[in-house]
Amino acid sequence: MGDSSSSTSRSSKNDTEDDRMIALMLSEEYSKLDGAVGRRLSNLAPVPHVPRINCYIPNLNDATLDHQRLLQRLNVYGLCELKVSGDGNCQFRAVSDQLYRSPEYHKQVRREVVKQLKDCRSMYESYVPMKYKRYYKRMGKLGEWGDHITLQAAADRFAAKICLLTSFRDTCFIEIIPQYQAPKRELWLSFWSEVHYNSLYDIQAVPVQHKAKRKHWLF
Repeated sequence: MGDSSSSTSRSSKNDTEDDRMIALMLSEEYSKLDGAVGRRLSNLAPVPHVPRINCYIPNLNDATLDHQRLLQRLNVYGLCELKVSGDGNCQFRAVSDQLYRSPEYHKQVRREVVKQLKDCRSMYESYVPMKYKRYYKRMGKLGEWGDHITLQAAADRFAAKICLLTSFRDTCFIEIIPQYQAPKRELWLSFWSEVHYNSLYDIQAVPVQHKAKRKHWLF
């Protein structure tokens, strides 16, 4: 019985390492961004980012108005959203698309973000108004909405400056900077109404949506 359990554990660990290796290779392949989105928004002054949990969910009316405001901003700057599924994983799907040119690696992104939260507790605990272990365990579940703390953890984990073009009336552009290292890449996301994230591109360079090239054992 013990041998069988050990074998299963080793197999699971090997699969996780394989997942990370595939994700790393894809990340390196797509890490040299052309900066097209950044050039279009170069005149915008970013608002400092404050890590926090989700606290306000708008009603349908407000959310619809907010998205219209975001679409107007996208049109002004010649940008386009590559839409990801609104299944509770949208933040991780959008980050996955920016890193790997596919939203389908969202599980890997979530695992890496939760590992960052666990390994670097002192960097995030003060922003969490609940038992910290409960918080990161909850964030490890598929379908759990990401928040501004997981965005900071993602920026730190992937050495990425995460740039949000938002629907907020007074806050158009937010930057999330890695806390203890220089960013090696930029990830561009749209964010509307505390509800949904999409992946953001220059309208002339938006890629054709495609399925990730995955081995049968990936996710």
